[in-house]
Amino acid sequence: MNRSIPVEKNKEYIIEINGLGCEGEGVGKIDNFTVFVPQAIVGEKIKVKIVKVKKNYAYGRVIEIIESSPHRIEPVCDIYNRCGGCNIQHLDYNFQLEIKKQRVIDCISRMGKLKDVVVHSTIGMKQPYRYRNKVQLPVGVNEKGETVIGFYAPRSHNIIDMKICYIQDKIADDVILIMKKWIKNNKIKPYDEIHHSGIIRHIMVRKAFKTGEVMVVIVTNGNSLPCKSDLVNLLKDNIEGICSIVQNINDKKTNVILGRQCKLLWGKDTITDYIGRFKFNISPLSFFQVNPVQTEILYNKVLEYAELTGEETVFDAYCGTGTISLFLSEKAKKVYGVEIIPEAIKNAVKNAEINGVVNTEFIVGKSEDEIPKLIKDGKKADVIVVDPPRKGCDEKLLNCIAGSLPKKIVYVSCDPSTLARDLGILNELGYKTIEIQPVDMFGNTAHVENVALLVCSNK
Repeated sequence: MNRSIPVEKNKEYIIEINGLGCEGEGVGKIDNFTVFVPQAIVGEKIKVKIVKVKKNYAYGRVIEIIESSPHRIEPVCDIYNRCGGCNIQHLDYNFQLEIKKQRVIDCISRMGKLKDVVVHSTIGMKQPYRYRNKVQLPVGVNEKGETVIGFYAPRSHNIIDMKICYIQDKIADDVILIMKKWIKNNKIKPYDEIHHSGIIRHIMVRKAFKTGEVMVVIVTNGNSLPCKSDLVNLLKDNIEGICSIVQNINDKKTNVILGRQCKLLWGKDTITDYIGRFKFNISPLSFFQVNPVQTEILYNKVLEYAELTGEETVFDAYCGTGTISLFLSEKAKKVYGVEIIPEAIKNAVKNAEINGVVNTEFIVGKSEDEIPKLIKDGKKADVIVVDPPRKGCDEKLLNCIAGSLPKKIVYVSCDPSTLARDLGILNELGYKTIEIQPVDMFGNTAHVENVALLVCSNK
């Protein structure tokens, strides 16, 4: 081992935690060498065992908590230490909100090099449990030959068997219990991803929070689904609100969960839910925000920052299935939504139709290509909204947006680091970030959503 590295794998050390990483892990130093420790908290003194050593950092595992943080709580989940679904359930919820705000502040100052930006307190949930309306769970077999349905352990494809998940709706727990019994009683073979054999690959459960409608999707390795009438009857008789049972066929050797082909086994092929006053018909392949309660708060903040009067033209870059576009349409003169995924644009058009919205137009293509075309065609945006994927905006798009001189830019982001990078670029292009509102969409995880307001500083 390189002698300049002061830690060794499998050795134990005492360490003080003085920071938090982007996944909520504790960060400390051993002779100025960085060590990341999952489930450790700022201010704690702990004994760690080093489990992985890299050139510039290492990972440790908590062996003993010598001095505990007052923010440490006992996780409600009995598989929390093994499951990869949550990573900060050991923190009290108010402290979770504080560290999410602090992460945004740190990213904005260090990576964006921005000063005098107001970062508001994170808007939290009334109840940070049972908030997800969708769960997708792999099905497999453990070393004893028993069927397991649950979540993958961190950085692996080992399935941690689940009975209860406290961030999913309870209906998912009920479905999984029925599926396990049905698989066992009918000797159905779970999927083996190594040999690409077996039948049941994943179970997906979706629940519409506003209507109570439930959809169950059984993902199979091919067309075969033995004893499906028994399964349909079990689900119909025991799952409250169920109105859609679907078989999804995915016969490819891939990590992608859903295939393109769906067979309706019983009921409707969609369920219906609402965000605000807007209605959405959700199919097995549809994108829909997994936390609709906080999504409504997020979208209302976008509307607040946009300050629309009914006379504005708005561009919605990376518009997805048009959910933000619909919210904007209520107070805008015209909204143009751009999205690269054709299926998402089809859903966006349909969503506008079923809600009677006539002042939106949706375009398939890259935002960095299509928005310059809109501008060339004489379309002038008063407000531009961007909601990019985790990697952030294409720099070509940022240059185009700033060059078109909208009055405001509203930036929606799921990643504080790429948000900070892009706000730094926009600052150089003449757009000053005034304020940022973090919104907790994923309680008990380290993720945080943000809405940022930018105004032109060149006028």
